[in-house]
Amino acid sequence: MATDFRSIPLIDITSLVEKWNHPNMAQHEGVAEVVRQLDRACREAGFFYVKGHGIPCSLIEEIRSISRQFFHLPYEEKLKIKLYPQTGYRGYQRVGENITKGVPDMHEAIDCYREITPGMYGHLGEAMEGHNRWPSEPPNFKKLMELYLDHCTDLSRKIMRGIALALGGPVDAFEGNTAGDPFWVLRVIGYPVVSHENDSATSNIWSLDVSALLVSHSIKSSEAHTDYGLLTLVNQDDDITALQVRNSNGEWISAVPIPGTFVCNIGDMLKILTNGLYESTLHRVINNSPKYRVCVAYFYEPNYDAAIEPLDICVEKTGGTKKFQGAVYGKHLVSKVLTNFIM
Repeated sequence: MATDFRSIPLIDITSLVEKWNHPNMAQHEGVAEVVRQLDRACREAGFFYVKGHGIPCSLIEEIRSISRQFFHLPYEEKLKIKLYPQTGYRGYQRVGENITKGVPDMHEAIDCYREITPGMYGHLGEAMEGHNRWPSEPPNFKKLMELYLDHCTDLSRKIMRGIALALGGPVDAFEGNTAGDPFWVLRVIGYPVVSHENDSATSNIWSLDVSALLVSHSIKSSEAHTDYGLLTLVNQDDDITALQVRNSNGEWISAVPIPGTFVCNIGDMLKILTNGLYESTLHRVINNSPKYRVCVAYFYEPNYDAAIEPLDICVEKTGGTKKFQGAVYGKHLVSKVLTNFIM
C-alpha cells in the first residue's frame, strides 16, 4: 500500500543488470542492495526511477526525438495510420479520443501492442488481433521503435527478477506461465500545451469540441489512472515536469525528470500477484509547460492468456487471506481497451 511518500526514490540497478542471469545472483552483495531498494520503493510508492539500466542514453533520446518529429507532421499525414477497432486498436489517435474514466485525455498518441495473429488465443484474443501501424514518416520510425522494444523487454525482465527476489520468491517467479512469454504495450504520446485560448495552428488535432473542457482549471493531459500490467518504463522529456503520483494523503507528488533514467511503476497485475503488498499507484499528467511534451511509455505485461492470482508467498505475508479475485490478463486488457476511445 502506498504511503505518504514525499519523493520518488532513485535506484541504481547496475548490479542487477550485470548479474541478472548469474546462478548465484541473489547472494551478490550489490544485487541484494538493489533488491532491498526495489522492495521498499514498491511497498511505499509503487514508483521509482532507475539508472544503470544499460540502455544507451542516445537511444532513449533518439526515441523521443523521432516521436516528436511524427507529432509535428501535418494532421493528414498522421491520419494515415489512424486507430480503428478493425486494426486491433493499433494506430494513431488524435487529442481527446483516448478517455480515462469517461473523461477525454488531452494528448495524441500512437498505440502499439505485441502482434496477435488470427486464432492465436481464440475468442480471448479476437479484439486485439492485428498488426502495428507504423508511420512511413519519419524514416526509420519502425526500425528504431522495434529496437527500443527489444531493449525495454529485456530490461523489464531483469527488473522483474529483482522484484521476485524482493518478495522472497525464486528469481523466475514471474516467468513461466505468468510472464515467460510476456505481452507488451507501447504508447508514443504527445501532450500539446493545455491553453485556455483557441489556437488555430493546432485546432485540427482535437477530436471533438473541447472548448468547454479547456475553460476548466481541472483539465488534465491524462486523467488519474493506474496501469494494467506488471511494470511500466516511462521515457519522458528531460525539461518538462508533468507526471504526478498520488500518495496516501491524496497529495500529488511530481516525478521530476532525471536525465538518463526511466520512471518505473507497477501495474494492476502485480498488485494482484502480491496480494496488495505492492500498490499500483494512481498517477496523472498535467502539462502546464509552454512546450509540447513527449513521453514514450512501455508496458511489460503477463502472458496474454495468463491467469493471475495472488502468489502463495504473498498471501502468507499479508495475513493468509487472498484479497483479490483472479484475473485473466487478456480479458482484463480487452475490458479496458474497449472503453478507452471516443471513435
